[in-house]
Amino acid sequence: MSAGTPKSLPSSGQKSIQDISHPLSAEDSVLTPSPDLGNTTSSIGEKDLSLPNGTPVDTSSPASSSSLLNRLQLDDDLDGETRDLFVTVDDPKKHVSTMETYITYRVSTKTSRTEFDLPEYSVRRRYQDFDWLRIKLEESQPTHLIPPLPEKFVMKGVVDRFSEEFVETRRKALDKFLKRVADHPVLSFNEHLNVFLSAKDLNAYKRQGLALLTKMGESVKYVTGGYKLRARPAEFAAMGDYLDVFTQKLGTIDRIAQRIIKEQSEYLVELREYGPVYSGWASSEGDLREPLEGVSGCVANCSTALEELTEDMSEDFLPVLREYVLYIESMKNVLKKRDQVQAEYEAKLEAVAFRKEERTGVSAVPTDVEKCQDRVECFNADLKADWDRWQNNKRQDFRQLLTGMADKNIQYYEKCLAAWESIIPLLQEKQDAKTDTN
Repeated sequence: MSAGTPKSLPSSGQKSIQDISHPLSAEDSVLTPSPDLGNTTSSIGEKDLSLPNGTPVDTSSPASSSSLLNRLQLDDDLDGETRDLFVTVDDPKKHVSTMETYITYRVSTKTSRTEFDLPEYSVRRRYQDFDWLRIKLEESQPTHLIPPLPEKFVMKGVVDRFSEEFVETRRKALDKFLKRVADHPVLSFNEHLNVFLSAKDLNAYKRQGLALLTKMGESVKYVTGGYKLRARPAEFAAMGDYLDVFTQKLGTIDRIAQRIIKEQSEYLVELREYGPVYSGWASSEGDLREPLEGVSGCVANCSTALEELTEDMSEDFLPVLREYVLYIESMKNVLKKRDQVQAEYEAKLEAVAFRKEERTGVSAVPTDVEKCQDRVECFNADLKADWDRWQNNKRQDFRQLLTGMADKNIQYYEKCLAAWESIIPLLQEKQDAKTDTN
């Protein structure tokens, strides 16, 4: 990694956090302290900012503001010139050994960033490697929302985790996870991501680790067990309320969608038995033979169309719902971490106020309180920026999802309509022939 790689949160800097325009934000915003914190906050411009472990903050921005704003659009809308890191997960392969059986995926990278030694990489990774990356991102970037991974465990006997359908669904989810990380203006500069994308032997790196980031990861596990948050600020309380409602809505939609899929699957079984009955009947008929065979073919076409609709719902619709259920859990965890840091800050402010009452003339705010204030404001800035980004992605994802669902249903009914309309001429021909005979 080059010396110019951002080592820390770009939302921090050598000036007041209120004056900093966060790289994820679409417009400048002014951060105001929680009303519960009173007026004891002081300017940060007079002191050096640092990470929770005391590491000085590199204030260089990882990208231009225009590039970061463009990242808020859909990947399809992004100009190739505005992005400098492209990742793809594909080519799943099954590996069988005496100890275990597992799937690996090819992770391909193309980049023009100087932090990488080469412009292209191709490595193979398994699920546990993606899981390792996510854990490291959470440890080293505690103030940011880390995209979720698909669930690791499946119910044995219910889902075959080595089936083509399951592997492809997981591949899509892993590809989306990695693209979201690579498209993030902060997470994409994480050193663990660099190693994940470029290292031939990731296991060796796992054993060795990066001493600095490991230390940082341990330091961000804030010791706040003895602190209790008085009240979550209104804007973050609103986030929590929204997530609770959103969880309920997604849960209801998921349950109903799974019932619909189950009923469609049962209906499909009936249709597959229904069509051949007309074929068998047609063999013993004369004038009705063609119309009956037409009905049999019509039912077969409707069965195929229904099978495609059910597969689309299972493979495209449900995974998005489940991804956002996991996304909600990730967001709630970040909110809890923010609350813990604020609770620690409030407790330290109370301790300072108590000491001031006991010893008149004490006016300086201890350094540890100022650093704690920095963490609160950095958490607030990063969380609000990631929230806006997440909301934008959610709108785009669900618009695309619902548009696709509408298109698939339209195609299904059009196929069924065309199938049934195709037998009308057969019936009319027989009717016309009978009229001519009379």
